[in-house]
Amino acid sequence: MAETRREIERKYASDDGGLPDLTGVAGVAAVLDRGIAELDAVYYDTADERLAAASVTLRRRTGGSDAGWHLKLPVAPGVRDEIRAPLSDTVPDLLAGLVRSRVRDAELVPVVRLRSARDVRELVDAEGRLLAEVSADAVRADRLTGAGGSARWSEIEVELADDGDPAFLDQVERTLRAAGVRPSRSASKLARALAETRPGKGEAASGAGSGPSAGGPVTAGDHVLAYLRAQRDALVELDPAVRRDLPDSVHRMRVATRRARSALRSHAKVLDRSVTGPVGEELKWLAGELGVDRDQEVLLERLTAAVDRLPAPSATGPVHARLRTWSRTRGGGSRRLTAVLDGGRYLALLAALDRLVDEPPLRPAAAGEPSKVIAGAVRKDFGQVAALVGEALGHPAGPERDLALHEARKKAKRTRYAAEAAVPALGEPAADLVRQMKSLQGLLGDHQDSVMTREALRDLAAEAHAAGEDAFAYGLLYGREERRAELAEAALPGAWAAIRGRTAVWEAPAGGLG
Repeated sequence: MAETRREIERKYASDDGGLPDLTGVAGVAAVLDRGIAELDAVYYDTADERLAAASVTLRRRTGGSDAGWHLKLPVAPGVRDEIRAPLSDTVPDLLAGLVRSRVRDAELVPVVRLRSARDVRELVDAEGRLLAEVSADAVRADRLTGAGGSARWSEIEVELADDGDPAFLDQVERTLRAAGVRPSRSASKLARALAETRPGKGEAASGAGSGPSAGGPVTAGDHVLAYLRAQRDALVELDPAVRRDLPDSVHRMRVATRRARSALRSHAKVLDRSVTGPVGEELKWLAGELGVDRDQEVLLERLTAAVDRLPAPSATGPVHARLRTWSRTRGGGSRRLTAVLDGGRYLALLAALDRLVDEPPLRPAAAGEPSKVIAGAVRKDFGQVAALVGEALGHPAGPERDLALHEARKKAKRTRYAAEAAVPALGEPAADLVRQMKSLQGLLGDHQDSVMTREALRDLAAEAHAAGEDAFAYGLLYGREERRAELAEAALPGAWAAIRGRTAVWEAPAGGLG
């Protein structure tokens, strides 16, 4: 069984002089000596150190009060989530899963052993509550791969107590700085150990900062690849959050998937569609898998809120119980999604995205000016949105209009993503188009939500009727959803006219943004 805790800490260089006097730190009533702990940790990574490159650490540690396996995932500078599992001889399956998006099929092997003599002090307030733990660590690092170098150093570590105020660390730092202690140049012990035990550590890295894009995107291809790379990185980084079922993680991962697919579709003049087409289909598959539970969750929330707003006499029958039963039969749960992320198809998609950004199938337009090539792609997408909205407005209310509005919504989303990718190259015109497409997407999304909710209500009413329950509430809710759709449709012509007024530059002849 694993446990998770948020770790907020700061590290400082030490000259072996031990800990300065911290009794004068504001809010500290006492400094308690907790003695010296002998810690022995073996850090695991791939042979090419993929976890270290992402500031992720995985270790097996003995000694101290928290012996076991520890996986640390970065959250922000100085902040990490530490997931712990009991001691075992091999990497626990749970922790291995949380790093799979980075490790893929590579083997996790011991790379560094760190042995530390930790002199621990606890800073407590007047009521004896722990404020922070401060330690002076004498560290020996031994590389377990390659030439097997070693290093020794001392450092001071200050870790905030659980639920503590991060501002307290500023108070401690002021006292440490006054005593001549300075922040460490290494983000972690592992980072320092890898740097100081690396064979040929004194040699400068060859080729660093070289290449045509070292100073930032220049060509149209550079901009498109930068956007795709950001989405690939988002998928990899969000994978462990999805596995941990963190709030909004599935939605964010799905958005990254859709953004990547939209970029491939919008920029067919930059990237060869014969290569990107199959990748786009796999991104569509992943977005669908991520959406199974997310869409059901959103729909359940909408229906529950609607039932809660019904006057008491109208909510006849076991409506809430029926909603829960209906939802359970349609969701797959976190286990299903974890199985998807553990599957070979998903890992193959990540590998394909790696190849796409590292060895891109560039077409001649990739070398062109972003103000022309990227603007042309965005203009084309916007033109398709305009055509679809016009088609939808030409239909009378009913299924054909519903379908046309749904297609317009999907195209508005794709245009929004294309405009997002264009912002670094095109600036404010693209940023304003993002805002306008987001507004249109919201209006059309409300309409589509109503369509989907009415479909669900028909199913619920049928199930309730078959079970001998009163279905009146579902009919009442259906009528309210019809009214919401009518209001959205009535608002669309005026909203679309206002949007076209703001986005006229995207309907101008090609070159209007150049």
